[in-house]
Amino acid sequence: MKRYSFILTACMVVLLSCQHPSSNKPQTTAASDTSVSSAAFDSIHYAKGFKVERHDGWCLLEVSDPQDARKTKDTYRFALVSKSDADVPSGLPRIQVPVRNVICTTTLQLSGFLKLHALDHISGIMSAKRLFSPELKQRIEEGKIVKVGKEGNFDTELILASQPSAILVSLSKRGGFDKLEDLGFPLIPYMGYQETSPLAQAEWIKFVGLLTGQESASDSIFHRIEQSYLSARDSLKAFVQSTQADQSQASSDPASARPPFVLYGKLHGDNWYAMGGGSFISQICSDAGAFYFMAIDSRSGGINLDFEYVYSMASDVDFWVVQNKDREPLTYSSLAEEDARYADFRPWKERRIICCDMSQTPINELSPMEPDTILLDFIHAIHPGYLKDYHPKYYQILQH
Repeated sequence: MKRYSFILTACMVVLLSCQHPSSNKPQTTAASDTSVSSAAFDSIHYAKGFKVERHDGWCLLEVSDPQDARKTKDTYRFALVSKSDADVPSGLPRIQVPVRNVICTTTLQLSGFLKLHALDHISGIMSAKRLFSPELKQRIEEGKIVKVGKEGNFDTELILASQPSAILVSLSKRGGFDKLEDLGFPLIPYMGYQETSPLAQAEWIKFVGLLTGQESASDSIFHRIEQSYLSARDSLKAFVQSTQADQSQASSDPASARPPFVLYGKLHGDNWYAMGGGSFISQICSDAGAFYFMAIDSRSGGINLDFEYVYSMASDVDFWVVQNKDREPLTYSSLAEEDARYADFRPWKERRIICCDMSQTPINELSPMEPDTILLDFIHAIHPGYLKDYHPKYYQILQH
């Protein structure tokens, strides 16, 4: 039972691991006590971070932290106005939709616009680093989309010149947003990155559809994503159950029917950086028929682990997931050169490292809207007898 003994010590890691760093919130103009007449909210099936309430000529958009179940933190409210004469309660920031000039302050915010082919609604982004979309690159080259700088060092002249209808901000970023608000443009928190369910993150395409006037298209795209994801998950379950039944008949070892164990992350400095058990990656592993090594940790964000803890279980895990952010492709040799102890890991020895070369794929700009593809990538890597003709897009077994 050595292979699973690390579960007994995982609770200690939960207590000892670093907590999420505190972040500064932008001071939006949306008041938490704004009253609106009661109406039925739209049916949002997975996402917990936004709600929509329909009214004549406008709709109420509520945005909050999806991980704040009791809603103890701020709720940001905006009136998305489709008719100029709409009767909107005072105190609500009015945003005319469809919006024409949106500034995105993180790459992940681009995903919904890319899926909806709605780049003409974007006038500014923070950085063009690691972008893959040819259309996006062309628009930047032509000056249709400008680079407005990073948080704390925004180019206010460029922002003013672009006259944005709204600026999408990430509440996890630190500083600089007070400067943006001083310019008088509405700041809308984009909280999709805080959703812990892969389908919840993807459902934020409906949020983008609201802003761009493409609600029907966003509903259709999300429905296809949802069906693809659930089909992959459920089909795998049937395959795994059938395989486990065959294995249990052929072997007296109960461990043969256990799910593969997946390690995630890499050393950063003196600590091993991973994601908590409430994260997107943990859910993907579960739906791919595997057990994520920090599954019992309830946190959804990044956590720092003691390397000795990770090293103690490295001979027991089946797969190791690594995101390579370097320009040079990752190899087994380069990993061992980076830290000789990596060569002691079972996945290193058995060539079972699942790698995403981030400089070679559009994962930064599309992953929130392609959870079905990521799930299929994981299934293909973890269950080599399944999806034999599938060609992975983001994650695949490292070959060399």
